[in-house]
Amino acid sequence: MIKLTADLNANYQRFIENILESGQVWGLQSEEGWVVVDSTEFEESEVMPFWSEEEYAKAHCVGEWEEFKPVAMDLGEFVEEWLVGMAEDGILVGPNWNDDLEGLEVEPDEVAEQLSGSLAEPVTQH
Repeated sequence: MIKLTADLNANYQRFIENILESGQVWGLQSEEGWVVVDSTEFEESEVMPFWSEEEYAKAHCVGEWEEFKPVAMDLGEFVEEWLVGMAEDGILVGPNWNDDLEGLEVEPDEVAEQLSGSLAEPVTQH
């Protein structure tokens, strides 16, 4: 597993590539619900972080997030249900935030656009 870095654009690109290859997206969930945080870029907006690998998500289950566990979702469900609902609710996507919780805050429609074109074709393993 490649470590996420301070290069936020590279982390985002890795997010897209990895989930297209694996067909899974990872979020953090507890009995209370999913992790959602205030945006640092946009006033009165929220961001829901997601990761492309379980280990990336698991690294954040410490401190105030220790009650959360990584939970996988199918890529199709993520694109067709989660991203649509997040766009309707005005919640941004936080793709592959690094260990310092640094990462991009991306519109759900932009993430869906990057992913959906590839969903129509079978994902090939190299």
